[in-house]
Amino acid sequence: MVKDLTVGKPRNVIISFTLPMLISVIFQQMYNMADSIIAGRFAGEDALSAVGASYPVTMIFMAVAFGSNIGCSVVISQLFGAKKIGKVKTAIFTSLIASAVISSVLAVVGVAATTPIMRLINTPENIFSDAELYFRIYILGFVFLFVYNICTAIFQALGDSKTPLWFLIGSSVANVILDYIFVAIFGWGVAGVAWATFIAQGVACVLAFAALFRRTRALKSNEPSELFSWWMFTKIGRIAIPSILQQSFVSVGNMFIQQIINGYGSSVIAGYSSAIKLNTFAVTIFVTFGNGMSSFTAQNYGARKPDRVRRGLLTGGVLSLSAAAICFAALFFASRPMIMLFMDGAASDTAINSGISFLRIVTPFYFSVALKLCCDGVLRGTGKMTLFMISTFTDLILRVVLCYVLPSFYGLYGVWYSWPVGWVAGMAVAMMFCCIMLRKKNDDRLVFGI
Repeated sequence: MVKDLTVGKPRNVIISFTLPMLISVIFQQMYNMADSIIAGRFAGEDALSAVGASYPVTMIFMAVAFGSNIGCSVVISQLFGAKKIGKVKTAIFTSLIASAVISSVLAVVGVAATTPIMRLINTPENIFSDAELYFRIYILGFVFLFVYNICTAIFQALGDSKTPLWFLIGSSVANVILDYIFVAIFGWGVAGVAWATFIAQGVACVLAFAALFRRTRALKSNEPSELFSWWMFTKIGRIAIPSILQQSFVSVGNMFIQQIINGYGSSVIAGYSSAIKLNTFAVTIFVTFGNGMSSFTAQNYGARKPDRVRRGLLTGGVLSLSAAAICFAALFFASRPMIMLFMDGAASDTAINSGISFLRIVTPFYFSVALKLCCDGVLRGTGKMTLFMISTFTDLILRVVLCYVLPSFYGLYGVWYSWPVGWVAGMAVAMMFCCIMLRKKNDDRLVFGI
């Protein structure tokens, strides 16, 4: 159902809106981890390394989907908050058509460039063919993944975080079942992992699109709407392009980091692949609270209610820090059993210890990244994309540079140390921008630039 985020107590509104998103992302990350767990346990350490080696590359393509997700979500949230339903429908149609075209082009490029991309990141020869195969199959299903993400963004922009939850639960369960059948029973290895994801995402995409089409037709308006609007495409692009660039730079930065790690051999890659999946699980939870803040902020931005944004930021901060405490406790104190979820009995000590050391170094700083992402959500929701990008690039640039510098002094641990430094610096910048932007309580024009 469509929900107005501009009325009701901000704390209750944010919690009820964000909770289904949180459950969704937990299921999504669980099936992402299931890919690696099943690959590692039933196909061996090299298969786990192959899936992990291609992960930063897939995230470069996903950067376009995530950035477009943010662009259409912010614009539709603002229009919906302002009760401009005709323009809301135009924005929805424009977003869906543009996403189908862009994702199709990227899928073709990705398939054609698979081999040189895997060479570029220094993929070890013993896992090269599997990593290449996994990436090629994965990118074939990129259209499904892209359009599904856009559908989810539109539902959330309309205040509905529950409908995408049901699709994601079904997709996640199906993906895990197919993973097990294709890998453990059929013995397809990394190809089975990739095809399971392809099928599950394809079904979720079709169902989400059908539900969104019905929901959009039910929106009543006296204003005319267009099937595609270049003006609306440009408006969405003003938010989406900075987000895409930000996400792309993050992904390229992670690819450089992966290149460094690949130089340590397949055992370290396996350990890092396990740890980064767990780390991504935690960070994505923090991102979810940030996305909830982004939709909440955007609707109240459109309704010109700055005080609700300030109160919402306090609630978002408390929720984010609470999630950080839980994730820290789970991954720091239980790092060994968590890493062993991904390993079979033949896993090397190098692989196991690499994953454990990563988690024990980065998890104490989850509080920093959680606060940063919450503040980023407010910056995105108000359309302050330049400030958002500055805070993100501060984190990214420090991490990439230190990944090259610190190993000279600390070896592999030096790569791990780069995460905490980047997170703390990014948090400081994001919090500073939020404080400056919201410092005036009675001047809406200063706060929102209206």
